[in-house]
Amino acid sequence: MLCANKVHAGAVNTAPRVQRGEVVRVSAIQQAPSRTPASTGSIKQAMTMTEKILARKSGKSLVKPGDNTWTECDKLMTHDVCGPGTFGIFQKEFGENAKLWNPDKVVIIPDHYIFTSDSRANRNVDILREMADKYNIKYFYDILDRSNFKANPNYKGVCHIALAEEGHCKPGEVLFGTDSHTCNAGAFGQFATGIGNTDAGFILGTGKLLIKVPPTMRFVMDGQMPEWLHAKDLILQIIGEISVSGATYKAMEFTGTAIESMTMEDRMTICNMVVEAGGKNGVVPPDQVTFDYVKARSSDPFEPVYSDDGANFVVDYRCVSPPPTAISLAAWATKKARSSSHLPSLLLPLL
Repeated sequence: MLCANKVHAGAVNTAPRVQRGEVVRVSAIQQAPSRTPASTGSIKQAMTMTEKILARKSGKSLVKPGDNTWTECDKLMTHDVCGPGTFGIFQKEFGENAKLWNPDKVVIIPDHYIFTSDSRANRNVDILREMADKYNIKYFYDILDRSNFKANPNYKGVCHIALAEEGHCKPGEVLFGTDSHTCNAGAFGQFATGIGNTDAGFILGTGKLLIKVPPTMRFVMDGQMPEWLHAKDLILQIIGEISVSGATYKAMEFTGTAIESMTMEDRMTICNMVVEAGGKNGVVPPDQVTFDYVKARSSDPFEPVYSDDGANFVVDYRCVSPPPTAISLAAWATKKARSSSHLPSLLLPLL
């Protein structure tokens, strides 16, 4: 039943009486315009660096550990071990004549099988060369002269270092690669992680991947690194303390004055090894050292992100080294679990 006029108790109905046979125009009641959460505003919730990057790349204002998000890819790297399989899966699932989501965001770096006389291994590089030609992939760092292993000018060496040196690593971006040590690029303040051929083939066709947001472990390293202690020593000590499974499917964020004093190469060494503790990704907050390195190699814009004050870290490792003049060779630290007030000691030999 349609009621054109509703009369409230105590009110006088002044609506004109409708005569039989008269045409009456009825219009729907105007609904109040809907407002999205973004326009109404919301209480800001603190997030870690990793969570912020994944939120931005999934078009969300907030993500939390355990969320599954369709994440946009800024760069996809593959090499001569996984590249042929990746393109094979792409062609099987999307079709022989399908187009890549964005050829300029695909980076191919043969670096595993190049110094070999094995014809089958060399065939992998040949396939990549064919794929680069077919899909017009700009960033294919080829090596053509296999007879005496003299690389051509386009060859850049190990894929993880080449990605950085050629300007493919930028703060705030997402990098996927078909190599477990893709986490190396987290040194630039980006989300970088290794994936398999199937996931990489899906990215070739869609430019995105379903990612479960990892919880973050934070490692705050304050103090001065002695000359005889290197970044590799530090990350090996950390892995020894937390174990080779201590960071399984977790982000490992490294910060503090000891990290800030490191070169980009040292920071890459730290992040490169997080997978050896089972980590999903490693990340270092970008600073002027990061910006100078990136801007010297790329003119593309980027937007860095940082962990919020009050962000939830599943565990904090804090290490403060003694002054450089101290005799002691052992640093002291505390391990703070959010769910417990117990503070077990953790020795990290910063000095």
